[in-house]
Amino acid sequence: MRLGYPSSIRIIRVPCTGKVDVLHILRCFERGADGVAVVGCREGDCHYQSGNFRAKKRVERARQILEQIGIGGDRVRMFNLSSSDAPMFVRFAQEIHAAVLSAGPNPIRAARPARGAPTETAARAMAAVNR
Repeated sequence: MRLGYPSSIRIIRVPCTGKVDVLHILRCFERGADGVAVVGCREGDCHYQSGNFRAKKRVERARQILEQIGIGGDRVRMFNLSSSDAPMFVRFAQEIHAAVLSAGPNPIRAARPARGAPTETAARAMAAVNR
């Protein structure tokens, strides 16, 4: 059975969701991500005992921070699945994808210059050199 999820989703594997820190989540937004989904083991089934509980607290803290700075906490979610829950993963992937689409593009990315485009300071320096 071949299940598909939105192609805009990028999967980053970690040994345990307990290793995902609030800074990792916030850095994703800083680098232009429109949303972040942390998918961990089912609660109580973590191989590392309490990793998914730590991740849940950190995701909630990231949600609070994003809400406070005006980006929106709905852009971050945590899901708990087992490795055999592929259909549920696809459903959650579609759910976070729809939530991010309705929230719109990341305001941080919109405020940053495009990759490869000169910044205002670099543009001034180039203008000074070209005179």
